[in-house]
Amino acid sequence: MTTIDTATGKSAPSSVSTDRVRRIFSSIAGRYELFNACSSMGAYRGWIDKLCEVADIERTDIVLDVAGGTGDVSFAIAEKFHPEMVICTDLVPEMLEVARAHRAEGRGADVDMQFSVADGQALPFDDASIDAVTMAYGLRNMPERERALSEVMRVLTPGGSFTCLDFSTPPHPLWRGLYGIYLDHMIPFWGKLICGDASGFRYLASSIEAFPDQAGVASMLEGAGFCDIAWFDCTGGIATIHVATKPR
Repeated sequence: MTTIDTATGKSAPSSVSTDRVRRIFSSIAGRYELFNACSSMGAYRGWIDKLCEVADIERTDIVLDVAGGTGDVSFAIAEKFHPEMVICTDLVPEMLEVARAHRAEGRGADVDMQFSVADGQALPFDDASIDAVTMAYGLRNMPERERALSEVMRVLTPGGSFTCLDFSTPPHPLWRGLYGIYLDHMIPFWGKLICGDASGFRYLASSIEAFPDQAGVASMLEGAGFCDIAWFDCTGGIATIHVATKPR
């Protein structure tokens, strides 16, 4: 399978991107949520609400949140759907420590929740053992995206759903141009202001610009064997939620 540098989209050993992601997110874990709130001007909460709106999840489901970070999506799923179990995984232990702290504060208290360090490109779960998979801002940071989608397909039960939120490409040229300026200049600014370091956030901007657009991600899902593929643009296409199903 193809491995890329997620900052450029060009071929590179997977360690280039994996090591970078671990380094960046371990250092900003404690301020990651504040950065999201400020840099999106609060819009990211609406994106998570939309993810919950379009996700196909039942109360009896076991839900796996891949690249779950500090738990924003995991807790939103738990609090809206009250599924049998939510498993929040992430590559970076420091991010999950923040999620565990939120759990200790009482978030998702009526749902069985587990937190586990795991690489989304090599999930430590049995075949057909998960009813629904969610992922937010994860696929873009994975250097082996085909493998990641193959792993989601493998662990899902037949008919299981996949809901994926990530940054995307605004279809309108003017909005796309303004967004490009914001990425190049304001994302590093917010990173420097909130986390004290702009370099990791220059990577964030580069990774967004190198990530496939809506149709490109849909094509990747189709290539992985998913069906019933659709997408929903948020904030003019700054972010997009893809939904797909594992064939029965």
